[in-house]
Amino acid sequence: MARPLYYAASVGVSGAVQQILVDAGAEIDAQGGYYGNALQVASHRGYEKVVQLLLGAGADVNAQGGFYGNALQAASYRGGEKVVQMLLDAGAKIIKGNIESSEDSDVDW
Repeated sequence: MARPLYYAASVGVSGAVQQILVDAGAEIDAQGGYYGNALQVASHRGYEKVVQLLLGAGADVNAQGGFYGNALQAASYRGGEKVVQMLLDAGAKIIKGNIESSEDSDVDW
């Protein structure tokens, strides 16, 4: 089940995100909702200020879950180049998807 932090992040309300993080002591990486967690939904929707708030508060940039798997994959799909760069700068790992790469693979990475 998604929590208030997830919903505030999903609509890009940075003031509410800040208040929920600081005043309520929300669990920043709580799993729930279609996108998995607050950082993933904010990344997918391109909410730069919310992404920065969550990263600054210690969100796990490589947390797994949700439809896209992680925040970087969500941002890469729709979130925009700036959010992708913010996540990379915060240490997001590039994952090649669900296909296991090997030298014999037909997939060209």
